[in-house]
Amino acid sequence: MTEADIADLFAGLGPISVRRLFGGKGIYFNGIIFAIEIRGELMLKADAESAPDFAAAGCTQWTYVGSRHGKEVAMPYWTVPESAIDDPDEMTIWARKAYEAGLRGEK
Repeated sequence: MTEADIADLFAGLGPISVRRLFGGKGIYFNGIIFAIEIRGELMLKADAESAPDFAAAGCTQWTYVGSRHGKEVAMPYWTVPESAIDDPDEMTIWARKAYEAGLRGEK
């Protein structure tokens, strides 16, 4: 996904910026990271308040097996609801949830 594609996808939220991040891309709004693209997959930030909404929408949380202890590690990023990919209004709702999670994480 190009930076222009990402900007179009999140146009309803407002102007975003994209920076390289761990071999992927970090996606920021007002200086707050709210999404990432890693291995070609777009993921939105969630926290204890918003994660249940992502789970209820059928999204999955990004996890990986840590090399140090071989245990699964859960990251605060979730897949995008499939219905939001082709619906700009719905994507804006999910992007705002992700941005709000990012704001809460800054406190």
